[in-house]
Amino acid sequence: MDDEGERAGRTKSSKIYVLFILVVVYTFNFIDRQIIGILAAPIKRELELTDTELGLMGGLAFALFYAGLGIPIAYLADRKSRVWIMTIALALWSAFTALSGMAGSFWQLFLCRMGVGIGEAGGVAPAYSLISDYFPPRERGRALAVYSFGIPIGSALGMLFGGFIASEVNWRVAFITVGLAGLVLSFVFKPSVADPPRGQYDPPTAVKEAASLSQVVRSLLGKPSFWGLTVGASSGSILGYGLMFWLPSFFVRSYGLSLKQVSLFVGALLFFGGVLGMWIGGVLADRLGAKSPRFYALVPAVAAALAGPAYGLAITMPSLKVGFFLFLVPQILGLVWLGPVLTSIQQLVAPNMRTTASAFFLFVNNLIGIGVGTVFFGALADRLTPRYGADALRYAMLIGLGFFAISATSYVLASRRLERDWHR
Repeated sequence: MDDEGERAGRTKSSKIYVLFILVVVYTFNFIDRQIIGILAAPIKRELELTDTELGLMGGLAFALFYAGLGIPIAYLADRKSRVWIMTIALALWSAFTALSGMAGSFWQLFLCRMGVGIGEAGGVAPAYSLISDYFPPRERGRALAVYSFGIPIGSALGMLFGGFIASEVNWRVAFITVGLAGLVLSFVFKPSVADPPRGQYDPPTAVKEAASLSQVVRSLLGKPSFWGLTVGASSGSILGYGLMFWLPSFFVRSYGLSLKQVSLFVGALLFFGGVLGMWIGGVLADRLGAKSPRFYALVPAVAAALAGPAYGLAITMPSLKVGFFLFLVPQILGLVWLGPVLTSIQQLVAPNMRTTASAFFLFVNNLIGIGVGTVFFGALADRLTPRYGADALRYAMLIGLGFFAISATSYVLASRRLERDWHR
């Protein structure tokens, strides 16, 4: 590793910059991933789609390659430059986002969303690994929580910009604008970020040569807590991704809001709720986790158990006069898990396995969360429409809240083995 890489891993200013630019890249990741949610209504009208088709396009089209390619790309990132891989990934998903604005049919847009998923497959797991090599263990929970701010910031900006541009011009220009902006960012990212020494904050005895895929699999199969955390996060992500995609349509159908009103309401909800939830989760995990690793699972368990009833109360409110605060609370609770769980995934394996282990986690989490979440609510709403009409989406959401119970239970089970499975 050259002197630049070593300095990047050691100086405070470089750590702050790298975390900042990683958040910016993750922000574009989620803008491009979630902008389709606010654009669903005009896309549905122009392309004459059903809710099931919208759900497939918003979820399965993206998740197929995003989840499937994550593991081989992460395997490569454990051996090659993580920064180069992220740069290529950013350019690729941004290009396909721009191309989405030129689609003239369901299948053309479906294929473009698959392209976005191919690019984004290389954008997250390498970032987790980079953060673990820029920040010592005592700071990782907060650092990974701050990195995850890209989710609410990107989701909020996607809602705001997408809704504004679609209202003032059309949905096609929204796709093209954010896609081209991401392409510009890819030319800034590579020259400004150094790849630090792997495992530099881990014990000198830690194995740092890249592990084989079979070694990673054997390590994860021997750690039940990994699978408990993965099932817990995946169950919660069905709701996280599903609700994030369908909330704009829900507010239009059940409350009669305009596209601009929805973009402001949901954008603010995702931003404030997401940032607060992730920061609270990261801080609690670092403080309580210093006493015992099991708190990295118990903190998300409590949050998931409270999020279901809180969402149920918000969704059934007849008016939105106090709706923002009612939706804000479950939005906070629903994202508490990110910092604690991501930190645990990094700490359950040796430094030479972190990127690939993260990819296994992301494979399951995203295939289930994104692939199932959006289409589950869309298909269920189609089934309920003959009986409930415009309110079918409301009842589909209420039924789906049961996944929070599965999530909380899985986290509790994981907590019982987490201390034993922790890598030291």
